[in-house]
Amino acid sequence: MALKMKASCEKCGAALGAEAGAYVCSFECTFCPACTEAMSAVCPNCGGELVRRPRRTKSLVAVAAQAPARLWRRFTG
Repeated sequence: MALKMKASCEKCGAALGAEAGAYVCSFECTFCPACTEAMSAVCPNCGGELVRRPRRTKSLVAVAAQAPARLWRRFTG
């Protein structure tokens, strides 16, 4: 199951783009770095630990999109 990349902090509403630092708990509650620090890295919704959310960049998406073409060339070339 893929991690949902929420667009804003659940506490203060700050924008959290794909490149922005964000923190999530195991239930995918999402918070900005400032709110995470203010809450001592504990999710107020479930009490779980808030950990840094993985970043997704366009370059990784582009690489993944090109992978099938590279594999096809490898097996046909």
